[in-house]
Amino acid sequence: MGLIQVRNVPEDVHRTLKVRAAAEGTSLSDYVLREVTRAARTPTPEELDARIRARGRAQVSTADILEARDAGRRG
Repeated sequence: MGLIQVRNVPEDVHRTLKVRAAAEGTSLSDYVLREVTRAARTPTPEELDARIRARGRAQVSTADILEARDAGRRG
């Protein structure tokens, strides 16, 4: 596992993180690890855009859409 050390954390940010960790009954280290992990696993807008573009366009015609709509109405 890697090691990350963050220096020069503003006092108000440090205090807020400590309060949030305590409210959840966890250590500051565990709380920060969870938040950093969540941030790293959440794709950026650019990453999402790249994924969407990589999928390509759907080949659905207007007729296909209308047929599906009408089939739903017929039950």
